[in-house]
Amino acid sequence: MASLNVGNLGDYLREQRRSAQLSLRQLAEAAGVSNPYLSQIERGLRKPSAEVLQQVAKALRISAETLYVRAGILDEKEREELETRAVVLADPSINERQKQVLLQIYDSFRKENAAEAEAAAASGPAPDADEPPSS
Repeated sequence: MASLNVGNLGDYLREQRRSAQLSLRQLAEAAGVSNPYLSQIERGLRKPSAEVLQQVAKALRISAETLYVRAGILDEKEREELETRAVVLADPSINERQKQVLLQIYDSFRKENAAEAEAAAASGPAPDADEPPSS
């Protein structure tokens, strides 16, 4: 797990709060946290839990995963995977069985690509196509 980067998180939260045209007090009330606690998070003095970040994200109507990445709880690759899964699961035009099959296919492609990348890394760089084979 990465270390928390609360300064970056606080600046980002402040920016999102201002974009939403919410006062610190309004956001604190909507998120169910105290005004002083939210102020300390914004100033980079406190390390919020994932639960608090989720409450704040919901109040700001932004992705909790984005806040997790900003806080160093989740890395970017994990966030992308979670968001992909969330989009599939939220799609009302496909049924539950189709969603599960689609996620299984997605997982198999990810595993296949990871295995190929691992094999390529283990074998070293590929020879340049313009170079004649060495004898």
